[in-house]
Amino acid sequence: MEKLIVIILFLGVGGVKAQQLESYQNLALENNPQLQSLQQNVAIAEERINEMNSIPDTEFGAGYFVSEPETRTGAQRIRVSVRQMIPWFGTIQSRMDYAGSLVSVEEVELEIARRQLKLEVSQLYFDIYEIEEKIEVLQQNIDLLEVYRTMALNSVETGKASAVEVLRLKMRQNDLLEKKENFQLQKEALQTQFNNLLNAESNPEIVVQDTLIIPLKESENMKLELHPELQRYDKFAESVRNSELVNQQEAAPKLGLGLDYISVQERTDMNIPDNGKDIIMPMLSVSLPIFNKKYRSVTRQNELRQDQIFSDRNSTLNELESKLRLALNERAAARIKFEVQADNLSQAQDAEELLLKQYETGTIDFDDVLDIQEIQLQIQLNLVEAVSTWFKSDAMVDYFTINN
Repeated sequence: MEKLIVIILFLGVGGVKAQQLESYQNLALENNPQLQSLQQNVAIAEERINEMNSIPDTEFGAGYFVSEPETRTGAQRIRVSVRQMIPWFGTIQSRMDYAGSLVSVEEVELEIARRQLKLEVSQLYFDIYEIEEKIEVLQQNIDLLEVYRTMALNSVETGKASAVEVLRLKMRQNDLLEKKENFQLQKEALQTQFNNLLNAESNPEIVVQDTLIIPLKESENMKLELHPELQRYDKFAESVRNSELVNQQEAAPKLGLGLDYISVQERTDMNIPDNGKDIIMPMLSVSLPIFNKKYRSVTRQNELRQDQIFSDRNSTLNELESKLRLALNERAAARIKFEVQADNLSQAQDAEELLLKQYETGTIDFDDVLDIQEIQLQIQLNLVEAVSTWFKSDAMVDYFTINN
């Protein structure tokens, strides 16, 4: 109860973020295997830039004339050739630009996964906080009921209360003990999930901040357009544009350079000029895409992909706006609930004080004690839920927006 009163008193002072939460998020970002896999995807995409910075393989050939063709200077015996195709000017750079745009896509995917992981850690952290606070509230009420039970026993001895009232208080205590044990089981399950997110070598007990304070002011200047889930489509569109540049370069002529060497055997039947002189023949070739239906088709596919990306981006933007509005409404509702329940708690405490004064005069009604205790317990649980919901909704808002 005292902790909840402290929360109420500090509500107008400002918010304090849980320091442990940031350390848990950093641990998860460092150890999470999914992020490690995505980081490898980025490294692979970066290495593909080096792959694109190359020309086609050099072709070597060698042949032996089984039936030696006779020429004026002698019979041809061996032929050796080398060929090298060269892409059109700028083709290699276009390919490298395309590979670089794929790196940007992988980097955005990594950033999205990082933000999602941080959100998951935050949500579980506040779930654990809520369970722990509820366990503590139940224990406080169990202790309070023990005080009331002692009072009831004293009243039974003086004939001002019946043993039935003592039993009812004990039964109420048992109900709260059962709820406390159930919450303890839920806490253990949440801690297991939390440790799995951290992927730590050991499974230490999760330590959460014992008091969370709802800030007086909330985040402003939200920039949903800068969200990585939208930037993903911008990077996709850029990669498609670069892909089209590569396609246009591929549709350009390709040059080929080569050299043929033919070994010629000397003639023995006569002596002539250049007898047995080997043949060296430089080669130049040009590859022309006369039938370029393939490249026109790729261009059309890229145009369709751009339209598809635009539609998908608008759909994602609408979805993000809806989820953001829902998170903002839930956060605002949690603040309203907290303020209302804080006022209700004050009223319940006033009623409790009146009951204690009645006990001093010997006129206490333990039915009223149970009623007030039950109301106060529910208010305290509602306060804990309101604080937890506010912080979980705020974590959701942080995920969807970029604050300047």
